[in-house]
Amino acid sequence: MRSLLRAVPLLLLSLVAHAAEVDRRIAVTIDDLPWARVDEIVPADLQQRHAALMAQLHQAKVPVVGFVNENKLEVDGQVQPQRVQMLRDWRDAGYELGNHTYSHMDLNAKGVAAFQQDFLRGEQTLRPLLAERGQVPQWMRHPYLRAGRTAEERAQMDVFFQQHGYRVAPVTVDNGEWVWAFAYANVMNEQADSPAREALLQRLRRGYVPYMLNKVDYYERQSQALLGYALPQVWLMHANELNAATFAELVAATQRRGYRFVSLQEALQDPAYARGAEGYNGRYGPSWLHRWAMAENKPKDFFAGEPVVPQWVKQLAKVNYE
Repeated sequence: MRSLLRAVPLLLLSLVAHAAEVDRRIAVTIDDLPWARVDEIVPADLQQRHAALMAQLHQAKVPVVGFVNENKLEVDGQVQPQRVQMLRDWRDAGYELGNHTYSHMDLNAKGVAAFQQDFLRGEQTLRPLLAERGQVPQWMRHPYLRAGRTAEERAQMDVFFQQHGYRVAPVTVDNGEWVWAFAYANVMNEQADSPAREALLQRLRRGYVPYMLNKVDYYERQSQALLGYALPQVWLMHANELNAATFAELVAATQRRGYRFVSLQEALQDPAYARGAEGYNGRYGPSWLHRWAMAENKPKDFFAGEPVVPQWVKQLAKVNYE
C-alpha cells in the first residue's frame, strides 16, 4: 500500500507534464524569389548573397517552400539565365517552388481579372523549370497576403486556383521581417565598410532573431485563445540579405523553444485551415489567424499585444509602417 501511495504523486506529476506538452509545429515559407527587391536594386555581389542564403538553408536543414516573382528574373524585359539558375539552386537543393505572381500584384487593388492574368504570367519560367524534374507548381502565395476584398472575389479565386492545380499557402505568423531586411540591406548597400557599419549590422542581426521569436510566441497565444490548441503555424519570410546571415540561427532558436519544423503540406492538414481566408474584407492582408478571429467577431482587445518593429529599425529601413 505504501509503495502505491508513493507512486500516486509521481503519476500525477507525469499526467500534469503530459497535459502541459504542446505540439509546436511550424512551416517556413520564403517569398520574393529569386531575391527580394532585385527588380529595383541589383547589388554587385548578388550571387554571393544568394550563395550565403543557400548555405544558411543547408545548415538549417528544414523544409521550405519558396515563392517566385518572375519579373525579378528579368532585366529590361529579358529573362536572365543567372537568375533562373538561382531558382534551379533552390529546386536542386530539394525545396519546393510556388507562384507569387509575375509582378507581386495586389489582388485587392487590381481586381480579379488583372490578377489572374498576372498570376499565369508568373509560371512561364517556373512551370518548365519544375518540369525538368517531373514536378509541377502546386502552391501560390498572395502578395501582401491580400486575398480578395469580398467573399465573392475569394470564391472566384479559389475556383481559378483549383482549375490550375494550385493550393493557397496561408500565413499565420505574419511579421515585419521585411522592415528589418530593408534596414539591413540599406546599411550593406549605402555605408562604406567600417567598424561602425559592422556594429550596426550586428545590432540588426541581434535584434531580429528575438523579434521573430516574439512574433511566434504571440501567434501561438492567439492560436490557443482562438482555437484552444497550438495550430501548426505557417511562417512568412523573404529571400534577402538578413536571412542570408541569420536563418540558421533563427531556426535553431525556434527549435530550442520546442518547435518542430514541418512541411507546408503537413501544417495544412490541420482542419482549421479549411476555413480559408474568410473573415476580412478590407484592403490589407492580415494573418489567417486574425482573419478567423474577425469572422468570430472577436473584440478589439483580442488582437492586442502584437510585437512591433522598433522605430530605429524603421528609420534605417526608410519606412514608417510595417
